[in-house]
Amino acid sequence: MKPFDLTQNPALEVDRVSHRYGARIALNDVALTVQPSSFTVLLGLNGAGKSTLFSLITRLYAIRSGQIRIFGHDVANEPGAALSKLGVVFQSRALDLDISVRQNLMYHAALHGIASKRANELIVQVLDRVTMADRSTDRVGNLSIGQMRRIEIARALLHQPRLLLLDEPTVGLDIKARADILDHVRRLSMDEGIGVLWATHLIDEAGAGDDVVVLHKGSVLAHGAVGDVVGRTGGTDLRDAFNRLTGSADQGELETAR
Repeated sequence: MKPFDLTQNPALEVDRVSHRYGARIALNDVALTVQPSSFTVLLGLNGAGKSTLFSLITRLYAIRSGQIRIFGHDVANEPGAALSKLGVVFQSRALDLDISVRQNLMYHAALHGIASKRANELIVQVLDRVTMADRSTDRVGNLSIGQMRRIEIARALLHQPRLLLLDEPTVGLDIKARADILDHVRRLSMDEGIGVLWATHLIDEAGAGDDVVVLHKGSVLAHGAVGDVVGRTGGTDLRDAFNRLTGSADQGELETAR
């Protein structure tokens, strides 16, 4: 992998993006930035607009208002250059359960136009990075949910992206598997300079050293280091800050991993 250049553009810039489903506003003038080698938590209740934002970043939905740039490349006008730097783990499972781990990754490599010889080399590398090198010939359906998530992360890393999006990646995992996945992705960010946007409704998944974006009913209410967001609201911790920002009616809705 090439040495990482800290002088390059932000990994992700979302600039005044709005989106509607008919009359319903899903995102309202959303702006946020993810820096290279940073771990940013997109924190919001279910229905806040997190998945809609991911669908716009990945071009599943057309951007009608505002701009999204990945390392300076406009997603709408330069989709090839932008998306080549992007890896995604969606909330819904996307692996073929009936074939092996390696076959899943080879298929994904082919979609990215990676030649077979190079794909084999990269598969060895990414499976080692997610500590699943010994499971390459296993049928995916025989893996645990946590192991499947690791394979999905490996697949997202296969084309060597510099930005990684993960949409509620720990849904359905037990507390140890959640912690393992979080720790692994944080290490990827720190060690390899990958910018990470981690979407979740679980308050415990935001660490003290992370950046956080509070998204509520389609609007960004706060964006910055966790400590700064807590300080600006006068809260005692991130949960208290979130409740102050969103209103007391939502105090019981933001979950703690268990």
